[in-house]
Amino acid sequence: MKAVIQTVKNASVSVNGMVTGSIDEGMLCYFGVEKHDTEDMLIPFLEKLLKLRIFKDENGKTNLDLASSGGKLLFISQFTLASNIYRGNRPSFDSAMTPDRAKEFYENAIIFLRSRELIVETGVFGAHMQVSYVNDGPETFVLESDKFLNKK
Repeated sequence: MKAVIQTVKNASVSVNGMVTGSIDEGMLCYFGVEKHDTEDMLIPFLEKLLKLRIFKDENGKTNLDLASSGGKLLFISQFTLASNIYRGNRPSFDSAMTPDRAKEFYENAIIFLRSRELIVETGVFGAHMQVSYVNDGPETFVLESDKFLNKK
């Protein structure tokens, strides 16, 4: 699994001109699943995401996780995170999870995230989406399951 995480002042996602998710301050997360990912990796991955202390405290130090900061989460599926762009000039998506399985991971992730009593807004799996946001910092982080779960 891979996630691109941004601290944002605000963010929204639209499909066909209709807003499907919108947040004020918080975290924008693009989420992708690869073929080698397993269901037992999902919860540890999401727990790591939620524990990241990337939000500033009253002293301007990055000491707060999402819940402690009072922020919201905009969670968007993005299969292109599983692309290989190093060989040739056209991205290869050979390592991306099949759409039906990736959708299961995405939906299970949303269920878990919402069970943590967070405000979680979403995009639409498989849809062409327009995402608008104001990155705060700017701060952008990449979380990869292979780097800390040692599974591949």
